Amino acid sequence: MSPHQVSRLVVPRSGRGVWLVSLSAAAMAFLAVFALALSVSAARLAQNWAAALAQTATVRVSAPPEEMSEQTAIVLEVLRTTPGIASAREMTDDEQADLLEAWLGPDLPLDALPLPRLIDVTETPEGPDRQGLRLRLSAEAPGAVYDDHTRWRRPLAEGAARMRQLANLSLVLIGAVMAAIIMLAASASLASNAQVISVLRLVGAQDRFIARAFVWRMTLRATLGAAAGTALGAVAIFALPDPADASSVLSGLGFQGSGWLLPLALPVVAAVLAWVSAKATAFGVLRGVT
Repeated sequence: MSPHQVSRLVVPRSGRGVWLVSLSAAAMAFLAVFALALSVSAARLAQNWAAALAQTATVRVSAPPEEMSEQTAIVLEVLRTTPGIASAREMTDDEQADLLEAWLGPDLPLDALPLPRLIDVTETPEGPDRQGLRLRLSAEAPGAVYDDHTRWRRPLAEGAARMRQLANLSLVLIGAVMAAIIMLAASASLASNAQVISVLRLVGAQDRFIARAFVWRMTLRATLGAAAGTALGAVAIFALPDPADASSVLSGLGFQGSGWLLPLALPVVAAVLAWVSAKATAFGVLRGVT
């Protein structure tokens, strides 16, 4: 009797156990695609945010209206003569209005508000001596504050890292749940076929031979289910809003370029997980079957 024939005897073609393994593998793979997409997207967002804020700074100049132009000119001269500063320019009223629009609404009357002047600064890769630059600004332009965006970058980086950790934890939990379901289904299937196993032993079949046939069948079903769930998950991710559409909160979630190859690993991981779980369960149950 071949292993394939033994697997057909021990593992039925239909029934709750069959559907449990296939559907659980499909559902877990579907969820794993989203968890994987979240993990990849969190890493990409952190990189994009870091790149957007790296080597940039802002100087805020506060002074009485009659001294604002003079103080701004002094700050610009200090920045242009500071090593590590690639460029510095005063932001226009329209640019400042665009920055404040999210907080104060459109059509902001800048002339009626005592707003500070903002200077956009680009640093060289080496960067300036920030502490020395702040001291120089405080001496020559007391109302100038140099902001290198550190307070913005740190929370963004920490938030993205925490998001990625949660996504990776979700992948681990998904794998654990899938393994538990396969172990329960495998245990129930073997226990319900105790008489068949006894007959196979009588005709000379070894436990290793029976377990191998059983594990092969369970692994195949889990792999096919995981492949179907992965395909559905990839389609769902593909249907999300285009990353270029900044108006959607989901625009940053998904795979890009070669990242679409990552979900292809999920059926393989599911197959390995199913094989290990089913094998451990099979030998455990067979030792208890007399």
